[in-house]
Amino acid sequence: MNLAFPVTTESDAEILVSIRIASMRESLERIGRFDPQRARERFLASFDPVLCCFIEVDGVQAGFILVRPQQDHWLLDHLYILPEHQGRGIGAAVLRDVFKRADALRMPIRLGALRGSDSNRFYQRHGFVQTDEAEWDIYYVRHPN
Repeated sequence: MNLAFPVTTESDAEILVSIRIASMRESLERIGRFDPQRARERFLASFDPVLCCFIEVDGVQAGFILVRPQQDHWLLDHLYILPEHQGRGIGAAVLRDVFKRADALRMPIRLGALRGSDSNRFYQRHGFVQTDEAEWDIYYVRHPN
């Protein structure tokens, strides 16, 4: 698997929104919270193309990632793999890349995952530990190795 991470631009915002919606749809429908307009608005309100990269696998766009460096940790704000590309190890490969960079700087990685989403098991399998929870989200941290 050849991974590439082309940077995004402002003009990619709608493509990124469509990837986010497609990736989250099943989980949001499961808890009765699927609202494409809300998902679009929430993403666009904090979208920073400088921090965002597409995930390409063997030249095919499979998702995107957005990591926000903070003073004492990195926030994995978005990691979405399109449903047709899930279950092939892409997310795990992307995390290995992020872990390598964060570990080199001794940075913990924090994230939030939608309650009831399969992503919770995914992040736990990759070393994230639950730190808190809210009505709709569960929060995790992974400390550097």
